[in-house]
Amino acid sequence: MRIADVLRGKGAEGAAVATVDPGTTVEGLIAELARYNVGALVVLDGDQVVGIVSERDVVRGLTARGAELLGVTVADIMTADVRTCLPTDSVDSLAATMTERRIRHLPVLDEQGALAGIVSIGDVVKSHISQLEADRDQLQSYISQG
Repeated sequence: MRIADVLRGKGAEGAAVATVDPGTTVEGLIAELARYNVGALVVLDGDQVVGIVSERDVVRGLTARGAELLGVTVADIMTADVRTCLPTDSVDSLAATMTERRIRHLPVLDEQGALAGIVSIGDVVKSHISQLEADRDQLQSYISQG
């Protein structure tokens, strides 16, 4: 299965990626995370992916800076070295990358480098479960046809 299949499976919701500007304050970021009910936002400067920021980044920042963190910008706490994937990448390779690097969200870029979606570890797990269920159904059908 390919990442494009995962994005299609997410439907219209998968096409819309929640993003934030690097100049947004952390207070504004928290509001956006709550508004979209997500754990991470892709940071866009214009159309360019420049980072990703997650609830984990906020928690680490609060530990280091306390309440003053709310006034700093997303650019100050985001992960700038963003791992991305392509719609043509396999779900298995993405699962390996996410596991090895302890990443929960990966932006998907199209062939021109534009943001095409985002895949979470939950999306990967759901994809694996669906594949296992399809394999099981196929085996049961094979056995019953005898």
